[in-house]
Amino acid sequence: MSRPLVIENARIVDPASGLDAVGVLEVEDGRIASVTTGTAKRAATAERIDARGLMLAPGLIDMRVFTGEPGREYRETLATASAAAAAGGVTSFVLMPDTLPVIDDGALVDFLVRRAKATAGVNVLPAAAISKGLKGEEITEFGLLKEAGAVCFADGRHSIQSSALLRAAFSYAANFDMPVVHHAADAALVGEGVMNEGHFASVLGLKGIPAEAETIPLSRDLQLALLTGVRYHAAQISTAASVELMAAAKQRSRAVSCGISINNLALNENDVGAYRTFFKLSPPLRSEDDRQAMVEGVRTGIIDVIHSDHDPQDSEVKRQPFAEASDGAIGLETLFAAALRLVHSGEVELMTVLRALTQRPAEILGLSSGRLAVGAPADFILVDLDYPWQVSEKNFRSRSRNSSFEGARLAGKVMATYVAGQKVFEHPRGDAA
Repeated sequence: MSRPLVIENARIVDPASGLDAVGVLEVEDGRIASVTTGTAKRAATAERIDARGLMLAPGLIDMRVFTGEPGREYRETLATASAAAAAGGVTSFVLMPDTLPVIDDGALVDFLVRRAKATAGVNVLPAAAISKGLKGEEITEFGLLKEAGAVCFADGRHSIQSSALLRAAFSYAANFDMPVVHHAADAALVGEGVMNEGHFASVLGLKGIPAEAETIPLSRDLQLALLTGVRYHAAQISTAASVELMAAAKQRSRAVSCGISINNLALNENDVGAYRTFFKLSPPLRSEDDRQAMVEGVRTGIIDVIHSDHDPQDSEVKRQPFAEASDGAIGLETLFAAALRLVHSGEVELMTVLRALTQRPAEILGLSSGRLAVGAPADFILVDLDYPWQVSEKNFRSRSRNSSFEGARLAGKVMATYVAGQKVFEHPRGDAA
C-alpha cells in the first residue's frame, strides 16, 4: 500500500460537482479520500505536494483513440499511446477496434485488457467492433464482447451503410445497455472526396466532401436510435447542420449524444494550405462558419464530448500527394492545450471545456472516473493554465509524428498526471515543450 497523498493549495475545478475553489485533495489506496476547500488534516506520514498556482482537475477521458497494436506496432503501441496520453493529461482512453486483427472477438478484447494492464500507464478501454471485420455485413457477438470487457461498440473509421443492419445492432446494444459510437459518413457521397466541398477545394483542384455526406447518415442514425432506445453517440460531427440535427434529437431523447474532434474545433479548411497532408482528416476540416457552429455547440452543451481522434500514421502514407495520403493525425498530447484556446479566447468557459473532456465521457460510458468525488478513482491532473509552449515533433511521446498542431504556439500545459493516485507523468523541469 502506498502512502496517502495530499495535494494542497490547488485551484480545484470539478465539473461534476461545480466546484471551482482553492483547496485540498487527499488520496488513499488509489481513491479520492476527500476534497475540501479548507486545510489538510491528513497525518504527517502522507506525501504532501504544494500545487500553488496550478489547477487540479479530473483526468481527461478520450473517447476516440487509434493505435497500431495489435498488428501495426510500427505506428503506435499501447505503451507509446499511454505515454502520449499521460503527457496530455488523458488518464483513460477508448481504443478503437481498427487493429489487425479487428477487435471483434471476446478473446481479443480480453487480450487487449491484459496487455494494457501489463504495458500501459493509463486506463485503456477497448471498444468492440459493431460488425465482423468492420465490413458492415454481420453484427458481432455483443454479449460476449461486453463480458470480455468492451465499454462500447464502434466500427472505428468505418460507417455502416445498411440501415437494416444498424437497426439490428442498435436493438441488440439496447438489450445489453451498451453505448454505440458510430462514425456517420455516406460512402457514396464521400466518394473520392479528400477535403471539404467548396471554393477552397476548387482552388486547390481537389475533390470535395459535401456536408450531406455527414448529415444524411446522422439523420438516419438518430431516427434509428429513437426507434430502438439505444444509447447512441455520434462519434464526431463537423457541420453546422449536424448541430441542428443533434439539438432536435436531444429534445426527444436523453440517450443520444455526440462528440467532436479537437481538429474540427480548432482548425478549418484553410489550414490545408499548400496540400499539407497532416490536415487530411475524416471528417474533413470544414469552413470557418462550420467551426464557429461547433464552438457554439460545445458552449451550449449540444456537443457533449471533445476527443483527440488520435490516429497515428507512418510517414510513407502521409508523404504522398494530398489526394493519395491517408487520413488521420495524432492528438493525445495536444488535446487539452488546443481545447484551452477556446477558454483563452473567451469563447467557452473553462468548466464547460472540462466537462466535455471528463464528466460527459464518463457518463456516456458509465465510468466512475471523470469526477473528483470521495471514493472515485484518483485519476487527476495538475495544469498550469497559462504555460506558453510550442508543439515540436521531437518532443512527442507518440511513435508517429503526424500532428495537425506541429509548430503551433499553445498556452496551458499538463504539469503532472496521476492514475489511481500514482504519478504517471511529470513535466520535465526547465522544458518549454
